[in-house]
Amino acid sequence: MSEARAIDIIENATSAMVADAVQAALHKQGRRAIAVPGGSTPFPIFAELAKRPIQWDDVLLILGDDRLVPADHQASNHGRLANTLEATEAVVTPLQELDNPPPRFDLMWIGMGADGHIASLFPSSDPRPDGDPAIVTLTPDPLPPEAPFDRISLNLAAINNSDAIILVGKGKEKRAIFDAAMANENDLPIARLLRIPGPPVTVYWSES
Repeated sequence: MSEARAIDIIENATSAMVADAVQAALHKQGRRAIAVPGGSTPFPIFAELAKRPIQWDDVLLILGDDRLVPADHQASNHGRLANTLEATEAVVTPLQELDNPPPRFDLMWIGMGADGHIASLFPSSDPRPDGDPAIVTLTPDPLPPEAPFDRISLNLAAINNSDAIILVGKGKEKRAIFDAAMANENDLPIARLLRIPGPPVTVYWSES
């Protein structure tokens, strides 16, 4: 699978290391577009970024996926991210408001679930590398009990349409799934993404 794209794994990664990578992408000149994940893992990194001298006013910032709930709902990653970055000039654009297809991203930051899903592309959704449209709505099957909501998500092609991809992961269970995907030993969404020729992927991994 490494023949399809360059994959670099950084072990014992810290929030500051990921924040450095995101900040570097945001220091490009001109209009920049970045997609970020929801979930619990990224928010300490967002809090770190909120403290940094980043020029947010020319950044298209979106969540690569979210639950289809109002922004003020406790399950809304969009609302939580907007609150985390409230003291900055960052504007979080809802995925629903993007053109379909969306633009090419300067940076695509994704996470991965224990079932190998990325964004809201769960195994049951059978994501394809050439799927259309680029922005999709779907119902996870089974519905996660902690977040039993419909989702909106970028598809594999839109995720791959980026200058660079970073994946932030944590824990031995997920690492085993990721390593199997790297070795082409499963057909989970993360494996399908890695099989597509495309931009380099930098993996930031911590065990706890």
